[in-house]
Amino acid sequence: MMTRSSRLNRLRAECAALLHIGAPLMATQVIQMAMGFFDTVMMGRVGPTELAAVAIGAGLWHTLFLFALGILMALSPTVARLHGAGQSGAIAPVVRQSLWLAVALGALCFAALHYSTVLLTAVGVEPVIIPVAHDYLRALSWGMWPIFAGMALRLFSEGIGRTRPILLVSLPGLLVNIAANYALIFGHWGFPALGALGCGIATALGMWVMLAGMLLFLLLDRRYRAYDLFRRWDWPDWRIMRPLLALGLPIGAGLFLEMAVFAAVALLLGTLGAVAAAAHQVALNVAGMTFMIPLGLSMATTVRVGHALGRGDSSAARFSGFTGIGLSGLFMAAMAVLIFTGHQTIARFYTDDPAVVAVAAGLLQLAALFQISDGLQVGALGALRGLQDTRWPMLIVLVAYWLIAFPLAWLLGVHWGWGPHGPWMGLIAGLTMAAILLNLRFWRLNARLERRRPVRPDTV
Repeated sequence: MMTRSSRLNRLRAECAALLHIGAPLMATQVIQMAMGFFDTVMMGRVGPTELAAVAIGAGLWHTLFLFALGILMALSPTVARLHGAGQSGAIAPVVRQSLWLAVALGALCFAALHYSTVLLTAVGVEPVIIPVAHDYLRALSWGMWPIFAGMALRLFSEGIGRTRPILLVSLPGLLVNIAANYALIFGHWGFPALGALGCGIATALGMWVMLAGMLLFLLLDRRYRAYDLFRRWDWPDWRIMRPLLALGLPIGAGLFLEMAVFAAVALLLGTLGAVAAAAHQVALNVAGMTFMIPLGLSMATTVRVGHALGRGDSSAARFSGFTGIGLSGLFMAAMAVLIFTGHQTIARFYTDDPAVVAVAAGLLQLAALFQISDGLQVGALGALRGLQDTRWPMLIVLVAYWLIAFPLAWLLGVHWGWGPHGPWMGLIAGLTMAAILLNLRFWRLNARLERRRPVRPDTV
């Protein structure tokens, strides 16, 4: 029987381990969001058409990126389980197959972005915006191969618990992106002023820099050499790739479903007028910023749970998972208080328009209400990925967002005329249901593992 003191010591040790892995991932997520922020700020100085083109283009490529990234995210829990089981020799073949997946996904995204005019026309984008958005996406498409290859290497590093290099390669990527934006968008330092095309080139350059940085770490840091990632050449092997796809496709589908519901709610708010749409964007941007911290913690939770699963220690997997979920919930509780009490000040930081400030302040109060649910659901998703459980979470996301959140958003916002607050009430309901169901799933899966001791990793 553990004493209270020993339980507290165990909790402190687990929190420290999670933060050791998670802190660089949190910072990396903030850096990645900062890239989009600087793109928006700089393009806003060029003109409204260019800003709209980059905003629409970013929405398109982010959607493709998240779906493809979800497929690759199977690598992190797979590597974590092998690392925890002491099967280091089995890691390199899996990583090499994930690099082939990255090449294939990069090619698909390259083609979709390089020939985006058809899609932009089909969805009814204004004709004046289409050629500008196409220039941006065509330039950015050359960064698809490096971003996915870099993500595969990053996910390997996450899986073995080494996350500081991920942060260290993200920083120069951000700096190159900012400098290239400044030079190529506005025509400084002797470069031509390319506008949206320059923004796409700058983003692609940042992606190449991050891949180069990750490769340098893997080649020069002796702590990576034991894995022999590049000692031999492997052709695509379906026997290894198939489990990665089986694990990763539901993750990609879940990420797509989550992003799609927020896009659909944005369209609903667009039907309620420009003020409602602008206020929604303010509140969503704030919620997105706070989400970066629990997202980083969720990735760290995946690693810790995966390591425990590999060791066959279901008790440690449960403890790591619930500790990560708890930390995510606590952080978001603090954010909820901050947003709820400072909603007026935050809204005025984004805009001087009194009408937008009034609506945005009200939506920020609602955003404060779902902070805790958002933290708990992303924490549980990370814990479930550590147990290599991805199909049920995908189904839960489908139910919570598309059978609860979106129908309620439409019903309250459009049919019953609650205005911009209605769709956000739908989002709150969906996120809360997702948090409840995902945490119940993690609890039940751990109970099942406890009954099956000793745990065999291939049974999950």
